[in-house]
Amino acid sequence: MHRSAAILLAALLVVVTASVLIGSNLVSPAAITDSAHPEHAIFVKRFERTLTGLVIGAAFALAGACMQGLTRNPLADPGLLGVNAGAAFAMVVAITVLGISTLQQYLWFGFLGAALATVTVHLVAGVGRGGATPVKLTIAGAALTAGLTSWTTALLLVDRSAVEQIRRWQVGSVAGRDPDVLLTALPALVVGAVLALAMTGALNSFALGDDLARGLGRRTGRDRVLVGTAIVLLAGTGTAVAGPIGFVGLVVPHVVRRLVGADHRLLVPFSAGYGAVLVVAADTLGRVVLPPTEVPVGLTSTLIGLVAIIWLVRQGRVAKL
Repeated sequence: MHRSAAILLAALLVVVTASVLIGSNLVSPAAITDSAHPEHAIFVKRFERTLTGLVIGAAFALAGACMQGLTRNPLADPGLLGVNAGAAFAMVVAITVLGISTLQQYLWFGFLGAALATVTVHLVAGVGRGGATPVKLTIAGAALTAGLTSWTTALLLVDRSAVEQIRRWQVGSVAGRDPDVLLTALPALVVGAVLALAMTGALNSFALGDDLARGLGRRTGRDRVLVGTAIVLLAGTGTAVAGPIGFVGLVVPHVVRRLVGADHRLLVPFSAGYGAVLVVAADTLGRVVLPPTEVPVGLTSTLIGLVAIIWLVRQGRVAKL
């Protein structure tokens, strides 16, 4: 346990240091403490960007770990179960129909869209015998994602002026996010994180099946609502702030299971830490792979996640929940 925590803290220190120093221009370490240094302003902007990456990465990984535990589905991820698509559709509606133009304003539309998408997927999957099984949830999520993505594209085709406004957000990015945006989203993210950490015992019980969970004294209906609320707060708000950054919620929990095991009391907090590491590392990589331009973190995280999931599959190490 202590060794795993030390490795995580070291990884966080490395990626944060690299993020504030590395980019199209290297920043001298002296600029970190010297406010009169000519590169200090660059350091401040990169630090704000790094902080956003840490928070958003932790949020997506927490949401993914909770979603996989709640549905007992190793493929569960905010991007696969319609949460990201719901947030994107609601934000595009806010821009194209209601004329909302600032991120602080349409942040809450992203959260609302994520919540409605989550509820819709569970309602659809819950119809019929057996209730919301992992397979039915995946199918319902994929169908809703396809439908919402099509409607989002249709709205953007009708209102071309919204394309540029939404373009960079759609691929996922932590660049150019005003600190006020993160501050606006922080209360929802904190509540979601506290709920996720508080419900680790319930997630362990869900791994045994609903009947055994009830036999252990869990109120499964209430627990599902609380875990679902945490997922919506984390994934919906994270998507509204940074866009649908892919593979973080899917890959990170699988990697963490290899490091600390399947106990959600360790899996959930360590997923938050390694989610932050992944997003900040991917953002830093995106600044240097194609100079002088930047590759958005949504693309680099997807590439890293794709390589990781292929490796896990080839090793036979994608956990069965």
